[in-house]
Amino acid sequence: MRIVYDGSFEGFLCVVYAVYYKKIRIQEIFTHSSFSLLSFDAYEIQTDTIQAKKVLNTLHARFEKTHYERITHIFLCDSVHVEKELLEYIILGFKDQKYLENITIPSIFRLHELQKEFFRLVHKMYGFVRFVELEDGNLYAKIETKFNVLPFLGKHFCKRLASNNFIIHDIKRKLAFVKSEKSTQMRVVQSFEEPTHSSDEAHFSNLWKVFFQSVAIKERENKKLQQNFVPLLYRKYMSEFS
Repeated sequence: MRIVYDGSFEGFLCVVYAVYYKKIRIQEIFTHSSFSLLSFDAYEIQTDTIQAKKVLNTLHARFEKTHYERITHIFLCDSVHVEKELLEYIILGFKDQKYLENITIPSIFRLHELQKEFFRLVHKMYGFVRFVELEDGNLYAKIETKFNVLPFLGKHFCKRLASNNFIIHDIKRKLAFVKSEKSTQMRVVQSFEEPTHSSDEAHFSNLWKVFFQSVAIKERENKKLQQNFVPLLYRKYMSEFS
């Protein structure tokens, strides 16, 4: 059976619920956004928080920590469609946890490799994020990334910028990680107006450019190698490339 769900993590957990409790046999899995381009019928899985919580609690209880975390990491790789492999991963995990480290199984191998790619991007973005100072003194950064690394960036910069309030805005997903004196939280950004920079921000941005130019060795300039280390995709909001 072909099924379609809303694309959320809770919705995916309801897909797992449908397999185990409703005994639905799944052939293909689509999200609403991808299914709109298709011409055949599919069974729609409605998101139910009670069902999702039941599955989540079971995963917590039955899966080792590293195996459970892999599920959440893979789901954050939202630009690729791996729901079918992730469902197979969960089914195998319920049978025996040892299957989840067996990379001779094609679906397990793909998820392992995807998790590695995810964390390579996370570590790159630790160095690629550029904050600007707003007129109210808060720090603000924009990102557009292949995967949803916002939760990891937020956690990282809460430690690095413990005394500062900041916002990391994922333009692509319309999400923001907001740290204030009272709380830290993820928010959906329904609408957005470009914030006003502080009077000192132009000076700070210029310092980045001067530093970038001063450490470069002109005789050893290699644009192709530089692009391998800092792809064009991530330069859009980096001060030294603006």
